[in-house]
Amino acid sequence: MDPGDAAILESSLRILYRLFESVLPPLPAALQSRMNVIDHVRDMAAAGLHSNVRLLSSLLLTMSNNNPELFSPPQKYQLLVYHADSLFHDKEYRNAVSKYTMALQQKKALSKTSKVRPSTGNSASTPQSQCLPSEIEVKYKMAECYTMLKQDKDAIAILDGIPSRQRTPKINMMLANLYKKAGQERPSVTSYKEVLRQCPLALDAILGLLSLSVKGAEVASMTMNVIQTVPNLDWLSVWIKAYAFVHTGDNSRAISTICSLEKKSLLRDNVDLLGSLADLYFRAGDNKNSVLKFEQAQMLDPYLIKGMDVYGYLLAREGRLEDVENLGCRLFNISDQHAEPWVVSGCHSFYSKRYSRALYLGAKAIQLNSNSVQALLLKGAALRNMGRVQEAIIHFREAIRLAPCRLDCYEGREQKYEDGIALLRNALANQSDCVLHRILGDFLVAVNEYQEAMDQYSIALSLDPNDQKSLEGMQKMEKEESPTDATQEEDVDDMEGSGEEGDLEGSDSEAAQWADQEQWFGMQ
Repeated sequence: MDPGDAAILESSLRILYRLFESVLPPLPAALQSRMNVIDHVRDMAAAGLHSNVRLLSSLLLTMSNNNPELFSPPQKYQLLVYHADSLFHDKEYRNAVSKYTMALQQKKALSKTSKVRPSTGNSASTPQSQCLPSEIEVKYKMAECYTMLKQDKDAIAILDGIPSRQRTPKINMMLANLYKKAGQERPSVTSYKEVLRQCPLALDAILGLLSLSVKGAEVASMTMNVIQTVPNLDWLSVWIKAYAFVHTGDNSRAISTICSLEKKSLLRDNVDLLGSLADLYFRAGDNKNSVLKFEQAQMLDPYLIKGMDVYGYLLAREGRLEDVENLGCRLFNISDQHAEPWVVSGCHSFYSKRYSRALYLGAKAIQLNSNSVQALLLKGAALRNMGRVQEAIIHFREAIRLAPCRLDCYEGREQKYEDGIALLRNALANQSDCVLHRILGDFLVAVNEYQEAMDQYSIALSLDPNDQKSLEGMQKMEKEESPTDATQEEDVDDMEGSGEEGDLEGSDSEAAQWADQEQWFGMQ
């Protein structure tokens, strides 16, 4: 038998043995003796012995640097990858990126030649085409490192370099999320769709598409085949419909649709559905039902973290500070690597009027999750109450960008209404929501745009005929008469020349109006 063929056969037998070693007798001593040191490193890596791999591969790489002829190029490539993997496991991401980069450079040089350079110390090495770590997987690991280092542009660049046909579902999913975060909606949609093409039950990819305004019917069509062929998936089309309502801001229909799902016997007491209901009730201003759903979800899953920041905020608003403190302690015992425990503890500090501590806790939560709306509102509210208004506004605006239906009040002059009006118009361009229309109506009244304010109240009532605040706003406007307007103009004239005193005198009434929207604008 040709020596090359013999080496390939031996390598194949060794791979088969590792797959079935639990039911096979021990590997023959003769074959064990012919394993080279790289084979042992690879086996330890596969066994999850990361600290052992790190130590051994570091020593072997030093030996290779001192004697470049010691290992073949394929073996050097493997050593670099396994060493980088061990660094990744130890969360040394910059170091891991460095070693992955060196591995890819080694692989590139290796690809330029089809002839293997013989190694002096490992004559029994397997052919270079055998058992080499995937270059695609190396690039994915590099992208993971970059995301952990908050270098999203570098992560996108490394994944973009992978040809489309070679992208696995997890690569497409990571790309979709990164594109979305960067505001690149079109490539994000394309990547999410590719995930669904390969894995039609990837529900998070479905949510990603819906959040990017892809129609629910289009998304549902991509799952139709699996719904029709796989048993017990009749609920999926309704689930997609429910979250399509969520992402278009139709809270009432989203609530009713999820309730219909939750009432089905097979999906009853699902924690994710209960959490979604709690969040929807919160968005709709129904804090009582929101708290009830959060409590129900928490009882079913005592280790639940998602949504607990909003739950803690609601408890704090109700003055249940002892419950908030207990909730924060419980969440920290579960994980301190999520934003929610820090936000909950921050809410306890904020409502205890310990604003400096609330500021610190909010900042820590943002470090862990820069997209945490509740953390941004907490930090903004703490800054505002400490008199650092301009810094607070930056955080409120970022919260508004992430979640347009969760606005906060601006301190300062009338400009705050104009800013709010602009933000609300942008939000309503993408979704129609009763509360947003009502708040826009309130703001328009504040800047004397009465006719458009009436239109906004009418739209709000058409979406929810039971919205009492919209009805009250409309009725108040209908009672306005022209002499009142003239009196207001005279009052303004009387204030001319009074400097800032006029602004200060009007601040209490403005604050009261904005405070009326507290549950939608954040913490007061």
